[in-house]
Amino acid sequence: MFTENCPAAQGYRLPAEWEPHEATWLSWPRREGISFPDAYDEVMPVFVQLVDALRESEKVRINVNDEDHERHVRLLLKDIDTSHVEYFQIPTNEPWCRDHGPIFIKRDSDPQLAIVDWDYNAWGGKYPPFDLDEVVPTRVAAHLRLPVYSPGLVMEGGSFDVNGTGSLLTTGSCLLNPNRNPGKSKYEIERSLRDYLQVTNILWLGDGIEGDDTDGHIDDISRFVGQTTVLTAIEEDPKDPNFEPLLANLGLLKTMKAENGTSLEVRTLPMPPRVDKEGRRLPASYANFYIANKVILLPVFSSPNDKQAHETLQHCFPGRRVLPIDCTELIWGLGAFHCLTQQQPAV
Repeated sequence: MFTENCPAAQGYRLPAEWEPHEATWLSWPRREGISFPDAYDEVMPVFVQLVDALRESEKVRINVNDEDHERHVRLLLKDIDTSHVEYFQIPTNEPWCRDHGPIFIKRDSDPQLAIVDWDYNAWGGKYPPFDLDEVVPTRVAAHLRLPVYSPGLVMEGGSFDVNGTGSLLTTGSCLLNPNRNPGKSKYEIERSLRDYLQVTNILWLGDGIEGDDTDGHIDDISRFVGQTTVLTAIEEDPKDPNFEPLLANLGLLKTMKAENGTSLEVRTLPMPPRVDKEGRRLPASYANFYIANKVILLPVFSSPNDKQAHETLQHCFPGRRVLPIDCTELIWGLGAFHCLTQQQPAV
C-alpha cells in the first residue's frame, strides 16, 4: 500500500487536529513584512488574544527573527501571562506558519515525532521573497532533534485536512494547480500524500472562495470535525460568487465516504457577509478555526452569522470552549487562525 521505507510504512501518520497537542507554533510577523500593509499595529491585538487564549490549553512556541524581534514580541505580550510561551530564533518572511511550518507526523507504537518538510513557494510564487519561510521545518527539526522527511513536492499545510485515521480532504484547484508542481500527475501527488501522511482515502473538492490567494485552500471551506463528520461552508445568497462553488462542494461531500466505508455526516457552516478593503474582497470564513486542546479559536467578523457559527462549532466540540475573536483587521492579511498556527502533537 505504501512505498517501502517511507514514513507511512514506518508507522508515522498525521494526527487529526483535535488529538492532543504538546504545543502550538506561531511565526510572529514583522512590521516590514508584506502580510499586513499599513495595518501591523491594528493586527497585533489579535495576536495577543491568540496567545492568551491558548494559555490554559498548551504551550505556544513562537518563531522570531532575532533578539530584537523577540524583545519586541515580549513587549507586545507584557500584559498577559506568558508562562506557556517559548521563543525560537527561527527567521521567517511572513507569519503563515500553517503553510511554511513543519508538518508533525507521529508514530504511535513507540511514540515519537518526525517532521515532513514539503517544499514551499509562497502559494505559487506569488509573494517573494520566501527563502526564510522555505527552511522553517528543517530549522524546527534541528531545535527539537527530530528526523526530517522531504517529499520533494510543493505543498502547504492549509491545503489539506485529515481525520487522523486515513482520510484527507483537499481541493483540485490548489493541489493540481501548475504553479505548485508542474509536470506532476494527480497520481504522483496522491502517492506523496499517502506515503508521508499515512492516508488511504483522498477526497477531492473543487474550488475555494473568492478572495483566497492560495488557489483554494481547504481550511477556508471544509474541515473534518470527527472521523466521519465534516463541516463545510455554504453561502446563502445566490448572487454571491461563492454560492455556486460552495454548493458544488457540498454536493460532492454528500457522495463521499470515510476510509472505513461510512458515509460522511456533512454539517454546514454559514459564510460571513463579504469583507472588502481597498477594492478587494478578503477571504473571510468561519472555517478557518483552530482546534487546540481546550479551546477552539473561531474567527468572527461582527456579523449576525457569528452566533450561528459559534453554536455550530460548540455542538461539534462540546468538551472544548469555542472562543470567538474578531478578525476583521486580521483578515487583511488574507488568513485567520488556522493559517497562523501549526500544531505539535503530544507524544
